Amino acid sequence: MIHFLVGFWDYVVVFLVILTVVVFVHELGHFLVARWNGVRVDVFSIGFGPELFGHTTRSGTRWKVSLLPLGGYVKMFGDADAASTPDQRTTFTAEESRVAFQCKKVWQRAAIVAAGPAANFVFGIVVLAVMFMVYGEPLTAPVVGQVQPGSAAAEAGLQPGDRVLEANGSKVGRFQDLQRIVRLTVGGPVSMVVRRGDQRIDVLTHPRLMEIKDAFGNLHKTPVLGIVADPNATEIVHFGPASALWEAMGQTGEMVSTTVTGLGQMLSGERGTEELGGPLRIAKGAGQAAKLGLGSVVFYTILLSINLGLINIFPVPLLDGGHLLFYGVEALRGRPLGPKAQEYGFRIGLFLVFALMLLATRNDLVDLRVWEFIKGIIS
Repeated sequence: MIHFLVGFWDYVVVFLVILTVVVFVHELGHFLVARWNGVRVDVFSIGFGPELFGHTTRSGTRWKVSLLPLGGYVKMFGDADAASTPDQRTTFTAEESRVAFQCKKVWQRAAIVAAGPAANFVFGIVVLAVMFMVYGEPLTAPVVGQVQPGSAAAEAGLQPGDRVLEANGSKVGRFQDLQRIVRLTVGGPVSMVVRRGDQRIDVLTHPRLMEIKDAFGNLHKTPVLGIVADPNATEIVHFGPASALWEAMGQTGEMVSTTVTGLGQMLSGERGTEELGGPLRIAKGAGQAAKLGLGSVVFYTILLSINLGLINIFPVPLLDGGHLLFYGVEALRGRPLGPKAQEYGFRIGLFLVFALMLLATRNDLVDLRVWEFIKGIIS
């Protein structure tokens, strides 16, 4: 019973708290910029489905928590539904036009839509900067501490004490840079320049794909060199406010770049799609983060916030990026797309989002060994 309660806290409660935070930040971005542009907001909901509880403010906004806690939405006056589908059937009065989302200028609507993902990025950067100021950032020099026997690094001739200067043409300032570069090769060769004593040596390595469990308990097929960093080359660096913010922006840029590159490799077939995860894997990661401590929970929240912001700017109808795409076309044409074009666009977006959810859920079930569990029960 105690184990069940601990697991429920780690994998359910912590997950829901993290998800609620990142969703609230996202929707708050939409809400604030909408209000600044004079748009009336009818509903601010955390979760979907039937309302559990809520409160209506004097401005007319219904703030509520709904039954299904896997997301949220802001419904503005002039929207036909929670997905911000334009209400094409309503004719607004002059007074209603002043507060209707659809009656605002195209740049205002674009700013309101873009504010959600932007809020996620700003939140992630600011919280990460605070962590750098409070906890510091562990920086590990790209110095080889150990070379595993029989590994790709051993075959390439790497030795303890080697300092990696470049990898695939990119400068390597810390061990984490080398890990990121190797991870994105999908098992391809990595050419390196290392300093050994007073010599600069060119080394060609061929990382091997291995199944590795990350800090949050997820298994990934990852290219591995087979080297361990020198533990004496790690230091905790604390930053002031300005330098912490700059470092956080750089780290966020690297996260976004790595994610976009990985997704591009999936689309091209270079990388498998099994790394895509859905709610179950996110919950599993939240549970693992809870076991590692508060700092890991905060960092996991930052990761989810940045990923939520990134996903939402993809130009897929139904997502914020899809709305921005429509507004871009409207700005170029001088008038919005017709109702039929927008309807078909939203249908395509719904199909793509639903297909992605199915794939992610399938990956979650495989990752959690649900199919093996069911087979074991049947057999």
